[in-house]
Amino acid sequence: MEQQLQQLLQISAKLYEKLISNPEETKRDAFIEEINALLDQRGKIMEELVQSGFAYNSGVKTHQMLLELDKGIRNRLERVMSSIKADMKELQTSKKSEQQYLNPYSHIQTMDGMYYDKKK
Repeated sequence: MEQQLQQLLQISAKLYEKLISNPEETKRDAFIEEINALLDQRGKIMEELVQSGFAYNSGVKTHQMLLELDKGIRNRLERVMSSIKADMKELQTSKKSEQQYLNPYSHIQTMDGMYYDKKK
């Protein structure tokens, strides 16, 4: 179990370091793949620890370090997710404005074929 804790600590530290900087837009897919791979490895080790009867003990230094790393990882993942969401929203608005520029009357409904005679 101690070996698994050390592996978890190493992977968590590596993930924490990866999440320090936001990726460039051109390298974002590779960045997300790396993050997903590290999260998968970390999840497997955590499952193994839970199955072997792991319990958190606040008196153990490695357990405290893992808890602090976990908090940092969660905060940084939220920051990365919010930046990706903002970019996606910006892309949607730019698509919408481009579409409106190409066809400015698309949102107006027309009543083709109707004729109103104003004469009596």
